[in-house]
Amino acid sequence: MMKSKPNCIVRFAGSVLIAVGALVNVESAQTKPKIAPWPENPWYWSMNGEPVTLIGGSDDDNLFQWPADLLIPQLNRIQQAGGNVIRNTMSDRPDKGFEVYPYLRLDAGKYDLDQWNSEYWERFQFMLKETARRGIVVQIEVWDRFDYTDVRQSNWKRHPYNPDNNINYTTETSGLNNHYPAHPGANQQPFFFTTPKQRNNELLLSYQNRFVEQMLEISLEFDHVLYCMDNETKAEPEWGAYWANKIKGAAVDRCKTVYVTEMWDAWNLRSDEHKATFDHPELYDFVDVSQNNHNSGQKHWDNFLYVREYLASQPRPMNTTKTYGATGNKFGHNDQDAVERVWRHLLAGAASVRFHRPDSGLGIGEKAFNCIRAARMVNDQAPFWSLTPWMEGLSEREENEAYAAKSEDGKIVVYFTGNGSVLLDLTESPGEIKATWISIDKGIIHRPWTGTGGAWVNLSSPGKGNWVWVKY
Repeated sequence: MMKSKPNCIVRFAGSVLIAVGALVNVESAQTKPKIAPWPENPWYWSMNGEPVTLIGGSDDDNLFQWPADLLIPQLNRIQQAGGNVIRNTMSDRPDKGFEVYPYLRLDAGKYDLDQWNSEYWERFQFMLKETARRGIVVQIEVWDRFDYTDVRQSNWKRHPYNPDNNINYTTETSGLNNHYPAHPGANQQPFFFTTPKQRNNELLLSYQNRFVEQMLEISLEFDHVLYCMDNETKAEPEWGAYWANKIKGAAVDRCKTVYVTEMWDAWNLRSDEHKATFDHPELYDFVDVSQNNHNSGQKHWDNFLYVREYLASQPRPMNTTKTYGATGNKFGHNDQDAVERVWRHLLAGAASVRFHRPDSGLGIGEKAFNCIRAARMVNDQAPFWSLTPWMEGLSEREENEAYAAKSEDGKIVVYFTGNGSVLLDLTESPGEIKATWISIDKGIIHRPWTGTGGAWVNLSSPGKGNWVWVKY
């Protein structure tokens, strides 16, 4: 029996054609999206078929909410640093005062969930257009659990989905309370139990579906978008799986391919939570292990490599869209933690790294800016997608002193977390060695390095601070 073809909607300069019984609009038709796992090394992403390492930082997690006069300078700064990825939660909580909700607020003060606030969606579309122009990939998080709790800023108390705030349902008909004081990690919010394999709350799910469909109506016009279902979720696996299938199905209906994942809350990457993503490559095309960034030093490195080994039979890109670390923040991490985490992940094989927003991360401040610039300098000489971890190439190393990676053609990258000295295995590189010292803290090439290989050689960083040595 022949399978029916999907009703693909493809854009073509605003005109509509009839083909195979479907509306076809050909403006953005492509055989594949711009962002995709790289076939030659599926641990990494490609853009337009060419391998790419995604590196970024931003001063907020929902940049689409920013007015244009703030958004454009932010995107320009990211681009100037060499950044090419941002995180974008679809969050609407009014942290800065200029955020808007997706629903129309009526004159009487309540929201109508059957009517859109066009400004929300226009901002979203504008952000996608401007990032596309700059070649900046957008990793969307569809649901942010902190929008639906009162644990921090009474976000749920004022949210349109709260039964007290809309004309569409009541506490009784929706199953939602008007106050949720517990931390969302407790997973007590019925909002995250609506899908058919959970509590099958058809009324509330209908509004959730409508929101996601509207998001996709806009985002599926672009090919530089990745999709993550949640922000550090504790939800049941059925919740994320429902939305992942919905998003991928909507893309198929438009003859497109998109890539999806889920982000779990557990800091321990060996937790069963993460296996709900790791063990299902048929659904989740990449993994996000951002919560590893609550760990530091050798543990941080080892946990990431555990996942890489776990996924070895079916490699997929590994993203870390939230790199924590900022001096004085509530988690007790500092600026140095952030820089180290980014560089450990880069050398361990991360496909995408990004500094978390202040005050839990460095955003796109000076330290993040210079760090990204330095990473681009390394990538120009020894592309990260050509490297694999190579700790056996270091000797007389103290814990967390230095990390190394190597390519098959003999390129070597060594990262020093401070003023350090190790022995480096250059036994397979006889003759003159040409290399470069790059200052991560300043984002500049510091000086060339020359030496003779064919043996283990002493390698000492030029001074205090974060340094990377590149043999090209």
